[in-house]
Amino acid sequence: MHRDPVSDVADAPTRLKPAYPVPYGRPSEAAVKAVMDRVLGYIERETPATLIDVAGKAQGPGGKLAPGSRFRSAYRLTSYEWGVTYSGALLAGEVTGDQRYTHYVAGRLGAVVDTANRYRAQKTAADQTPVHQMLAPGRLDDSGAMAAALIKAQRAGVITQGGAQIQVYLDWISNHQFRLSDGTLARQVPMPNSLWLDDLYMSVPALAQMGALTGERRWFDDAVRQVLQFSERMFVADEGLYRHGWVDGMDPHPSFFWGRANGWAIMATVELLEVLPADHPGRPAILAQLRAHAAGLARMQSGTGLWHQLLDRPDSYLETSATSIYAFALARAINRGWLDRRVYAPVAVLAWNAVTTKVNAAGEVEDVCVGTGMGFEPAFYYYRPRHVRAAHGYGPVLLAGAEIIALLRKDPDGPRANMLFN
Repeated sequence: MHRDPVSDVADAPTRLKPAYPVPYGRPSEAAVKAVMDRVLGYIERETPATLIDVAGKAQGPGGKLAPGSRFRSAYRLTSYEWGVTYSGALLAGEVTGDQRYTHYVAGRLGAVVDTANRYRAQKTAADQTPVHQMLAPGRLDDSGAMAAALIKAQRAGVITQGGAQIQVYLDWISNHQFRLSDGTLARQVPMPNSLWLDDLYMSVPALAQMGALTGERRWFDDAVRQVLQFSERMFVADEGLYRHGWVDGMDPHPSFFWGRANGWAIMATVELLEVLPADHPGRPAILAQLRAHAAGLARMQSGTGLWHQLLDRPDSYLETSATSIYAFALARAINRGWLDRRVYAPVAVLAWNAVTTKVNAAGEVEDVCVGTGMGFEPAFYYYRPRHVRAAHGYGPVLLAGAEIIALLRKDPDGPRANMLFN
């Protein structure tokens, strides 16, 4: 067959393969789970639930627990980061059917609940225990994410002795955490009457899960109120993003669109919608808020699939924990029919593919921003360190992987799947 040499040369560039910086296209379920399994292996190794006394002797399941004991774990098993990890492992076990994930939750979360119950019965001073955040929470960080995970585990039958601890956590959120005059959960640092976007996740999922556990409408009402009142002050509609902080009386309010905080916000929103009754009067507004935020986030995704530390500033570094949270939240919203699959499935899958490049062979999650306060100038966010020991990375990867598997199952291999993912 005769070929026109000029046309052949001119068409040749169109046949070149793109040099994508991350895996591109539809991942297999096995490939997704392999990444999750590496993370599970890492957290299993690094978080033994052995309780040891000050001399290093293991504390048995019976008898009195010694004051000053601690867990041998490299991570704090009662922290909000590990509350997210328990939720992630619980979902991973549910979606994949792999009981290793469920056993992880039963073992670690069960151990801290049992320890708290035993110390509570002994009337040991909270500051003399490794579970002081459980016995005497002093802020939302101590209570919300752990409470949400514990209630989920209790509802699933994975934990059976969590009732007393759930009451402690929810009592703090409802009755002791500082609030503004309209009931919005707030802090007195770094300035009086400050809102931290992070606090949506440190409160709303726990309130929503308590509503699902008890059937009492008041828990849902408070959760809806928090999302809407935070959004009124902190959501910048023109950007489709949330500012990280808000301080009463500050004018104007600085708008630093920190990645992980926006992750906490969208994850809190989807977790609320997951259990919010269909007839709740606040549901349409929450759904509209989710859609506005998802659109803003999608516009900010980088060509690598990751999002930047400051979402609107592409010279800030690419950050893994936020990307993992967005992959989870967008996939969950697609799977529940809250977002258009055609628009957002490619965004979520590209995000997951990018995350896989950040989970190393040991199961460590790389390029995760360490814990971060509220800042009022860009350098504060630009130069926050990244480290594999930043605990914020592990739960979000498990959540994202599990929900991406669920997303893939809704579109079996075929032309439609290729259209969406390739």
